[in-house]
Amino acid sequence: MERPGNKIVQSKLVVLGDMGTGKTSLVLRFVKGQFVDHQEPTIGAAFFTQILSLTDATVKFDIWDTAGQERYHSLAPMYYRGAAAAIVVYDISSQDTFVRAKKWVQEVQRQGNRNMVMALVANKSDLEEKREVQNEDGEQFAQENGMFFMKTSAKTAQNVNELFHEIAKRLSKANPSKPSGMTLSREPQGQRRNLLCCLG
Repeated sequence: MERPGNKIVQSKLVVLGDMGTGKTSLVLRFVKGQFVDHQEPTIGAAFFTQILSLTDATVKFDIWDTAGQERYHSLAPMYYRGAAAAIVVYDISSQDTFVRAKKWVQEVQRQGNRNMVMALVANKSDLEEKREVQNEDGEQFAQENGMFFMKTSAKTAQNVNELFHEIAKRLSKANPSKPSGMTLSREPQGQRRNLLCCLG
């Protein structure tokens, strides 16, 4: 999977958004190529790893899929602090989730890394007949906040791989040289790390 001589970019990626927007479904579609109709709600956060090979770099994602329930909100900074990228997800069939997505963006911008690659994702594009949020609204908000915008459907797999590829490309550009002192990249792929090591 890794190409010899390619730089390796190890990146922490956090997925944020309201409960039921399909965050876990997007991650599972990307990491495992799976879709489950009734995904159990995430408790706290779930951790996944995935490697993407680009022409000039190998991007190793450490993906934190955070819980959408309000009671876990106070834990979120633990996950997005130090993240290189964030995906903020809303459901096109729910205006409320779009309002919450805007709040997430503002919160991450206040406390997160200024150079973070951020994506605003209009998920569940397969629910066109139930649409409450117009794509133009999402595009405009993303543009105003220095993010890129993408319409996805974890169910049909529309734009899911494209979303992560776009993030990987932007991370690769933001990391012009090989990272120094990053011993994590020597770990076998897919190994579950002790969660406490990564929360600082």
